[in-house]
This record gives sequence, C-alpha cells and structure tokens, in this order.
Amino acid sequence: MRATVGWIAGQQHADGALPWSRGEQLDPWDSVEAAMALDTGGAHDRAVAAYRWLQGRQRPDGSWASEYRDGHETAPAAESNHAGYLAVGAWHSWLTSGDEQLVTELWPAVRAGLDLVTRMQLPGGAIGWALRPDGTADDTALLTGSASLFQALRCGVALAGLLGEPQPDWELAAADLGTALRTRPDAFADRGRFSMDWYYPVLGGAVTGVAARDRLADGWDRFVVPGLGARCVADRPWVTGAETCELALALAAAGQPEAATEQVAAMQHLRHDDGSYWTGYVFADDARWPVERTTWTAAAVVLAADALSGATGASGLFTDPAALPAAGTADGRIAQERSTSADSLTGGAGTVLP
Repeated sequence: MRATVGWIAGQQHADGALPWSRGEQLDPWDSVEAAMALDTGGAHDRAVAAYRWLQGRQRPDGSWASEYRDGHETAPAAESNHAGYLAVGAWHSWLTSGDEQLVTELWPAVRAGLDLVTRMQLPGGAIGWALRPDGTADDTALLTGSASLFQALRCGVALAGLLGEPQPDWELAAADLGTALRTRPDAFADRGRFSMDWYYPVLGGAVTGVAARDRLADGWDRFVVPGLGARCVADRPWVTGAETCELALALAAAGQPEAATEQVAAMQHLRHDDGSYWTGYVFADDARWPVERTTWTAAAVVLAADALSGATGASGLFTDPAALPAAGTADGRIAQERSTSADSLTGGAGTVLP
C-alpha cells in the first residue's frame, strides 16, 4: 500500500491538482477519492494540497466543472455528485488526521456544495444529476450518484455538528433521499446493467443489514467473475478494479468481510510493478482496457485495504453505516473546543477535542 500511495502522490501536480494520472483529466469526485487515499497512507500534506486546489476552483453556486485539464475547465457541466463529494473527503481527512484547521478551511466549500445538492433535490427525494443551463436541476436522477450523495449529506451533517453549525435542511434531504433509495426505484434512470447501481445503495449506507445482503446476493452471478473481480457492465466481458474494490466496501458494510477480502485479492491481477493499478481487463480478449492506470483505481484499492484492516481512524467510513451521526446527534466538538480555549483564560470548563 505504501507503493500504491506513493504512485498516487507521484501523479499530483505542483499546484496540488490530483488528476486521473499526470497530465490527464481531473474530475472533482475522483480527485477527492484519490486525496482520501493519500490521507490513508499518511501523505496528509498532499491530501491538503488536493483539497485546496478543489476549493480554489469552486464556482459561486457551489458547483465544479465535471472535467479540468491543466487547471482549466474542459467540460463545464455541473453535476450534483461532484458538488457533494468534498464533504466525504473533509470528514475522512478529519477522521485520519484530526486536522481542525483543514476542516474549518474547507467548511465554506462543503457548505456551498451541499446547499446546491439540496436545491437539486427532486420531488420524491432523488437528486437531479446535473444543472441545466438556466440553473435548475435536470429532472433525471442517477441511482449511483444519489447513493453517493446520501453518504455525502450524512458526512456534511457530521461536519456541521463538529463545527457547531447544524444544517437541518441537509438532514431532511438525506432522510428523503434515503427513503427514495430504499423504496422508490422508479425515481431513478434505468441503468441496471451497470454494477455501480447494484452495490452503491449499500456502499452509500442507504440499504443496510439483511436488505443489503439480499441486494448483493441478487446481483452476484450477474456481475462477479470468479477469480477476476466485478464487471463494470453486466453484458460486457470486462472487469474493473475500482468497481471490484467498491463492491468489497459494500460487502464489508453488509457484514461480509471474508467475501470482501476475496474480491480485493481477485483484482490484484491489475496491479503494476510500481504499485499502480490498470483500470480494467477484457477477459474474453486477455487484454487490459482501457490502456491506463488511474489514481482513482489505485485509491479504491487503498480505501478497501484500510476498511478491511482497520488501519486508520477512517476505516469504518464506508463499512459501518452507523458510524455517521444520526440526524440531530452532532455535538459541535470544534465549536466547543474554541469555547474551551476561551474559558481556560477565565477558569471556565468545556469539552476538548478527542
């Protein structure tokens, strides 16, 4: 894992940008995932640089472009999953590093992004996948993106509690979204051939317990290729490393760590000698495709390894849906710490950071 984290760090640009690989495109969601891997591997300064790069390019409405190259927007469409995912990265960084300064610094960007997400929520609870040119939400919702946003909203609620700035609108949005993910499949576009739509409601924490295990069992034979990993698309002979490791996270969340470990082991045929990982493998042709090694694939491996080994304070973020606070239970620890610091000058008492 040290080699893999080192490879991810080697793809980062001097200004902090963390693209798919050096000189290639960058999208905000995958950049956050790669930054989480850096924090997991102890490269906190590099993770901070990646988060600051993203913060500096957030638009006034809370969105980001869906793609950047060399610091410039190359695909300007604003997608809801990009707007929300910084909350997951910020909470993950807090769990791994306890960096109060970074959490406080990122909070305005997290808040703007999640405020946009709540504005993009559709009747029925699903989240529109993108903004139209007039600034309204597209009325199409994607299941994978909405499941990711369920986790992002809950991380945002946790951050809000940490800072003593409750966000009840996010709590309500998360509750409605969770209900939609569990009970309203017709609220989302039909993309059932993609494995992410199969496991992401479990990975994002909306579907838990027996329902999670049943959901994963129902799609197992359709998506899992024994000894190789998980297909990206059900009707293609193509397994991908990121989807396999995300499936492993979902399996761990469903209380099946042995099956999760088997999947991480199965995809190791994608590992390169330098610690990086190929994106995928077309087993019908015995060919790697696409011919690329990406930071987000490597990051998925690192996050799965952490979740299964319990190596960092963030290891339960993806595998323990109960680890995030329920609505209304956040405790404002950073805010209380600030009060404690002030009280110490006058003999007062307060709560300290863990």
